Amino acid sequence: MPKFNHDCLACPRLASHLSNVRDMYPRYYARPVPPFGDPKARLLVVGLAPGMHGANRTGRPFTGDHAGILLYETLHRHGFADRPVSVSANDGLALINCRITNAVKCLPPGNKPLPAEIATCNLYLQTELQGLKPGNVVLALGTVAHEAVLRSFKLKRKEYSFAHGAHHRLPEGMHLLDSYHCSRYNTQTKRLTAAMFDNVMRQAKDLLAN
Repeated sequence: MPKFNHDCLACPRLASHLSNVRDMYPRYYARPVPPFGDPKARLLVVGLAPGMHGANRTGRPFTGDHAGILLYETLHRHGFADRPVSVSANDGLALINCRITNAVKCLPPGNKPLPAEIATCNLYLQTELQGLKPGNVVLALGTVAHEAVLRSFKLKRKEYSFAHGAHHRLPEGMHLLDSYHCSRYNTQTKRLTAAMFDNVMRQAKDLLAN
C-alpha cells in the first residue's frame, strides 16, 4: 500500500483547488496534510479533511481553526496530548499514544470531497490502519471518516451503522468508536457537546486499558 505523499496529485480537482489556494494565500501550507503523531500509537483519530483556514493553513490536522479546539482539549484531559491547545505545526505540542489523520488528505472545495476522491485517498488510510494491532482503537469523527475506515477493512456499511458513541468490533481484535465531528456547526448547535465528546474519549481510554 502507498505511504503518505506530500506531493500527491492523484485527484485532479483537489490538486487544482490547492493550486488556486496557494495563489490566493501564498503563506498557507496548501498541500496534502500528513498525519500527526506516533505511527505506533494505539489510538488513531480519523477526521474528514483539512479545513481551509485550519490544517490547510498550518499543515497539522485540526490545527488553527475551531474544529480542533474541542479535540485537543479533550485529548489533553485524557492524557493523549501534552497540552490543550494546538496553534501551529511547530508549537511543540506532542501527542501521547495518539495519532490524528483524515479520510481525505487534501482540502476539498466546500469541505465536500467527492466519492471518487474519498476512494482514491483511502489507499493512504489503509496503509495507516495496517500498522494497528489487536486492542487498538480507531475513533471516527463523522460519517465520512466512519465509512472510510469501513472501506479500508472492506466491511459492509449496513453491518456497521454510524451513531454517536457507537462501538464496533473491527478485524484482528481492533475497535471502532464513532463520534459526531467536532466542527464549529456541531459544537455551536450543541449536536456535539463537550460532555458527549468526553464520554467517547473516556470509552476509548477504557478500551485501551483492557
